[in-house]
Amino acid sequence: MDLLPKNDIHRKIIHLDMDAFYASVEMRDNPELKNKALVIAHDPREYNGHGVIATANYLARQYGINSAMPAIEAVRKIPKDKLVFVTPNFDKYRHVSAQVHEIMHAVTDQVESVALDEAYMDVTNNKLGNFSAIELGCYMQERIYKELHLGASFGVSYNKFLAKMGSEYAKPFGRSVILPQEAVAFLADQPIKKFPGVGKKTQGTFKELGLQTGRDLQQLSVKKLTSLFGKFGYQLALHAHGIDFSPVKAQRKRKSIGRENTYLPVLFDQNEILRNLRNFAEVISKQLKEKKLQGKVVTIKVRTPDFVTKTKRQTLPKFTSDEQVIYQASYELLRQVDYQTAGIRLLGISVSQLESIRYAEINLGLFSTDW
Repeated sequence: MDLLPKNDIHRKIIHLDMDAFYASVEMRDNPELKNKALVIAHDPREYNGHGVIATANYLARQYGINSAMPAIEAVRKIPKDKLVFVTPNFDKYRHVSAQVHEIMHAVTDQVESVALDEAYMDVTNNKLGNFSAIELGCYMQERIYKELHLGASFGVSYNKFLAKMGSEYAKPFGRSVILPQEAVAFLADQPIKKFPGVGKKTQGTFKELGLQTGRDLQQLSVKKLTSLFGKFGYQLALHAHGIDFSPVKAQRKRKSIGRENTYLPVLFDQNEILRNLRNFAEVISKQLKEKKLQGKVVTIKVRTPDFVTKTKRQTLPKFTSDEQVIYQASYELLRQVDYQTAGIRLLGISVSQLESIRYAEINLGLFSTDW
């Protein structure tokens, strides 16, 4: 009999997925769209039948419309008086996505973004204290709803695969928890086509082999699945038994936030130089606060017309995002640089040794559980 590797159930993973994200943003910004079958795509009637659907709201999905379908399908399936196309506005969606990710990073920096509208989070250790993964998921879900007026669903489990299965299980505005002792039974009842990573081509192969549910996979040996599907078969065997060792791959932390400018003609006037320093400090302070960051090292960079670059840095007594503190430190550093004779061709400030602002003593006001 095949031996599966020993499972790892010690982690607490959240998969958070925005509900019909692009469509929800458009309905929030234009309430008149809420009772329409909204499709985010170029209107194929204006593009010679061309276009692909980015997403659709839940009313449009009732007509069988989903993302990645040809947009012309919406014209064929949805009554004309109900159908509305909205051209995607990805700049807006990226902006809202950044706001959602700020809320995630208030909980943990172990965030792996999959797309603008979804991410995995490892909350085995988190920033907020001794809260369960369920409480943390509810905290984020409710903040997103109250602050951004958008819906999100989340799944909680001990690995990424199951957390993703959970977030998809109860959409929209869903909350799902898959405990270690429930995982195998839960997966047994799930259609294989709902397993993340199983595409349409593979679904056809499963159908030919008479494999429909997780239970069917659980009854096959690892050797058999591997012989049928290679490496993917081995992964299927693990997933069917609730095993997934893949880590949450957090994006690298930003090392510094700065601002600089090149001047032609070069700067000599002291008041103008200080005015630029103050503007830089104001912009950096604003960016730090927006990203919920603070820094401890201020660096000034000065380049003269002969392209000689000089840098000075100061370590502050404590972390800060305060504009005045950043400006004062940069002013003191500027006084240590000899630039009066040649003038300044480039001037810049940066703040480094960054850390996230911690949210102490937050009362989430939710139920308590180990998960």
